[in-house]
Amino acid sequence: MDYETITPEEFGASLRGLGLNLLVRDVRVEAAFLVSVFGMAAHRLSADFAIMVYGDQVMQLHADHTYAANPILGLVPESPPRGAGASLHLFDSDPDTVAARAEGAGAMILQPPTNKPHGLRECCILCPNGYAWVASRPLTEIERKAK
Repeated sequence: MDYETITPEEFGASLRGLGLNLLVRDVRVEAAFLVSVFGMAAHRLSADFAIMVYGDQVMQLHADHTYAANPILGLVPESPPRGAGASLHLFDSDPDTVAARAEGAGAMILQPPTNKPHGLRECCILCPNGYAWVASRPLTEIERKAK
């Protein structure tokens, strides 16, 4: 699928399974954060919308103003964290690399890279829009034995 030329109707009809759409104050700023910190690809980037691709996963960003007629906008808090209670996990991201990039991007590191008992090394980052992003990868054999 060519995300740069697909029509909105074709894109919408292609979506399957679980979808993620984040409302953000500034689409370009959030997209730049996701590209620089997590290595995502941004498509159809505008002030209103972006298609973000992470591996083979697709998500969308919409600017707040595009939801003016949608009742969801009334539920979005004026000040962060917007996604309180939700964490967005990117399971194929190295938490050490991501944490270093996140500091450079002005994000808040809520939890530095940590080996967890559930078999993952994770870090949790609060992006400027107030969403909690969790970068993780499986523990190495050495890390599992060091517990």
